[in-house]
Amino acid sequence: MSKETDPKPHALPPVDKIVAVALDYDPQTAEMAPRVVAKGKGYVAQRILEIAFDKGIKVREDADLAQMLNAVNLESEIPVEAYLAVAEILAYVYKANNQLPPDAKEGT
Repeated sequence: MSKETDPKPHALPPVDKIVAVALDYDPQTAEMAPRVVAKGKGYVAQRILEIAFDKGIKVREDADLAQMLNAVNLESEIPVEAYLAVAEILAYVYKANNQLPPDAKEGT
């Protein structure tokens, strides 16, 4: 897991402490919330993170959110309680990729 301030962005904590959750979100189907598409602890979580890093996918560390989302069934939408935190992560990803979120107007 990485933090924006980490000197080594791909440094991972000890394997037994890792929890990772991957989300999928298609803004074209706005009536649907992001879905959990991969999740795991330990070595499975480490592999999820390695794949993300290898593919250049932005990763954010949020232990509480990861624990909450790890309880969600695969292919299920995230719970309402996670909407705000996930929205903040999506905003971070759009900004990090120099992209505007869907339906955003330039200059707003």
